[in-house]
Amino acid sequence: MTAPVVFVVDDDPSVRKSLTRVLTSAGYGVETFGSAGDFMARTPFAGPCCVVLDVSMPGLTGLHLQEALVGAGRPMPIVFITGHGDIPMSVQAMKAGAVDFLTKPFAVTALVAAVQRAVAKGVKDRGEEDRTAEARARVARLTPRETEVFALVVTGMLNKQIAGQLGVGEKTVKVHRARVMEKMQAGSVAELVRLADRAGVMVPAPPALPAG
Repeated sequence: MTAPVVFVVDDDPSVRKSLTRVLTSAGYGVETFGSAGDFMARTPFAGPCCVVLDVSMPGLTGLHLQEALVGAGRPMPIVFITGHGDIPMSVQAMKAGAVDFLTKPFAVTALVAAVQRAVAKGVKDRGEEDRTAEARARVARLTPRETEVFALVVTGMLNKQIAGQLGVGEKTVKVHRARVMEKMQAGSVAELVRLADRAGVMVPAPPALPAG
């Protein structure tokens, strides 16, 4: 299995050299960049990875790079490092999804531990993205009518209620419902609900209960 890659983005050559030595010794692949712009120009990496990022750099700062990655649809787990960070800066970074915010001088063990957490978070997030993409791909295989039935089934409506809502026969609903379960690869309504939530299916409000 290929080792996870840590992208080090820092304008100080000596820091890049030092971090490369530490992270390589810890078993990571390392790529270094002298500016945020250089890193953004790199082809997106598909494997397990994280970014060790200097907060204060000339031009595009570390916080700006964090925003740019999210804006470009390339969110990545980030460990920020800084020689003069303050609390508001660290809060901003963490709220935007940073895994850690280390103030120099920091212990090597602290850096390696932060990188381990960041890589693990990246793997977990990628798994979530893959599962979401798969759920959406299954939904895309449904016909328009099956999609309507799907959205109503997950509200807990019975076949008879769905038939009345859509103006079709109950047997027709049963056929569509079976096809939905098959195409969505769901073994139960509960699983169907989870898939709908993951895929972002618009679910109508359940019908109101009769008064009295």
